Amino acid sequence: MQPLSKVTGVAAALPAANVDTDVIMPKQFLKGVDRSGLDFGVFHDLRFDSHGAERAAFVLNRPPWRQASFLVVGPNFGCGSSREHAVWGLGQFGIRALIGTSFAGIFFDNCARNGLLGIALDEASVRRISDLASDPSTCKLTVDLPEQRIKLADGSSVGFDIEAGRKQALVLGLDAVGATLQDSAAITSFQQSYLAENPWLA
Repeated sequence: MQPLSKVTGVAAALPAANVDTDVIMPKQFLKGVDRSGLDFGVFHDLRFDSHGAERAAFVLNRPPWRQASFLVVGPNFGCGSSREHAVWGLGQFGIRALIGTSFAGIFFDNCARNGLLGIALDEASVRRISDLASDPSTCKLTVDLPEQRIKLADGSSVGFDIEAGRKQALVLGLDAVGATLQDSAAITSFQQSYLAENPWLA
C-alpha cells in the first residue's frame, strides 16, 4: 500500500449528494479476476457517453482537474453496495484523499484499508474548499496527514480529525496484514509460550 504523508495536488469538486458505488465503479467493471484497468471504470458513465466519447462538461475531463489528486465530495459519498472495486479504481485513477461531510461506513473503511484518506469536515468547511477547488486558479491544495491539516490556495488551512491507528497505517502504507506484522515478534513470543504451557495443542 502506498504511504500517504504530505501530498500537494489538484482538487476537483463533485458536490452531488449520495453518489453511490455503482456511479463510482459501474458493475460492468467488476468482472475481472484482478484489479487491473479499474481506473478506466471510475465514474465511467459520467466521463464517457454511450459511444465512448468523453463528456466535455464533466469536471475530471477538463484541465486542470484531469490530474486531480483529491475529490471534494457531497454528503454520504460511497453509499450503496460494499464493492471494494470503487476504492481500488479511485486509487488507480490517482486520487489520494476524499474531502466531504460524510461517507458511507463500509466505503469509508475500505478507503482506509486501501491507502485512500477520507476526511470528514463540517459543511461550511467543505463548501469553502469546494468553492476554491472549482476555480482553476485556486484548486491546488496540500493534505498534510502527520499535521492533520489541509492547506488551501488562499493561504488558509483547515484541521481534521483521524483515528490514531488509521493515521499510522496510512502514513506507513500498511494494510491490515502489514499492521498486524508490526507485532510479529510479540505474536511469535505468545505462540511459543502458549504452546509451552499447552503442549497437547502442538
